[in-house]
Amino acid sequence: MKTKSRHKDQVNIITMGCSKNLVDSEVIFTQLKANDIDVSHERNEGANVVIINTCGFINDAKQESIDTILQYANAKEEGLVDKVYVTGCLSQRYKDDLKKEIPSIDSFFGTNEVPELLSKFKADYKNELLGERIITTSKHYAYLKISEGCDRPCSFCAIPLIRGKHKSRTMESLVKEATNLAAQGVKELLIIAQDSTYYGLDVYGKRELAKLLQLLSDVDGIEWIRLHYAFPAGFPDDVLEVMANNPKVCNYLDIPLQHASSRLLKSMKRGIDAKKTSDLLKKVRSKVPGIAIRTTMIVGYPGETEDDFNKLLKFIKEFKFERLGVFTYSHEEDTAAYQLEDDVPEKVKQERADELMQVQAEISYELNQEKVGWELKVLVDRYEDGVYYGRTEYDSPDVDNEVIIASGNNHLNVGDFITVKITAASEFDLTVEPV
Repeated sequence: MKTKSRHKDQVNIITMGCSKNLVDSEVIFTQLKANDIDVSHERNEGANVVIINTCGFINDAKQESIDTILQYANAKEEGLVDKVYVTGCLSQRYKDDLKKEIPSIDSFFGTNEVPELLSKFKADYKNELLGERIITTSKHYAYLKISEGCDRPCSFCAIPLIRGKHKSRTMESLVKEATNLAAQGVKELLIIAQDSTYYGLDVYGKRELAKLLQLLSDVDGIEWIRLHYAFPAGFPDDVLEVMANNPKVCNYLDIPLQHASSRLLKSMKRGIDAKKTSDLLKKVRSKVPGIAIRTTMIVGYPGETEDDFNKLLKFIKEFKFERLGVFTYSHEEDTAAYQLEDDVPEKVKQERADELMQVQAEISYELNQEKVGWELKVLVDRYEDGVYYGRTEYDSPDVDNEVIIASGNNHLNVGDFITVKITAASEFDLTVEPV
């Protein structure tokens, strides 16, 4: 049964993939709202127009995006929605193929085609909104994307093909956006980019991440600044100095290392070998005592032998990362690694990933047990089913440990910082009570 036409569209934006995509969705959200469009983010029902912001990074993410597109294409055919628009990385990369395969979708847009998307709603792109953004996360934290694109030649990654070359935003625009976010009640900024440590090279002729962190820390209302997606090769030492000396910059570093076999790192075109990686990690921990390091690894890369995998396993056991995630290798067309034979069976890839995560669970349990009895500052994130949940400065939303706050009859305010004492610990969670 065909839906009845409505006097005014109700738009729902659905975001797939990473936090960088979420920021893009928030920009679209803000622009539509400024044009008096009734818009929501990931509303379950009631919208007659759907915008799907897709991910095209690895096979699993691509499949999830395709499944979502098909779901809403079917909903349109059944008359449950009127219009479906698709944007984001998958659309950027496979637009022509998607048009042919799913013709019922009204339009497909690339990652830099927000004005064209807005035109479908007879809405104007408002340049005066640059630096202003309505956030869809909890009101006390927000992602701040400091650059777009990437200049790195990593053999397994299609992001430069999708997002283009690295393009830093100016410090002035980022400070303005941070100020606007703080005015909305944001207390924590999560710095994101495809490669955050490259920041400034294209605009200022040198790496300026450390200076940017200092400027952002001067914004009234901002209490935590958390750094994500730092590339290890050419890591700027002055960033560590800021972390060590500026109390607003969290002692937390998200630095994707990908592997510990020099042979594979060379094939991956990472610009760093195993020894330099080890030296960098030792320097990080020396200059910022107590820092929590989050990293990600890839298993099953073409040619990965048992010996390569064992080197990775030994490396993880040696450095005992506070936070770690694992991806199985995804064979992405048009990347340099696509020319190699994808010769590690999927079953072996998954077995290696499972083994790494089992080792990491044991490491995480050991590190968390050491914290029992500590007093720490915690940001209260949410209240759910009678329980408060929060995070320490060593934890990023959605991917890291949570803090379970045994508040008793005490009322806590979501978004507040409190001091707690750790009373118990498991592999990935801490139980605490307010001091």
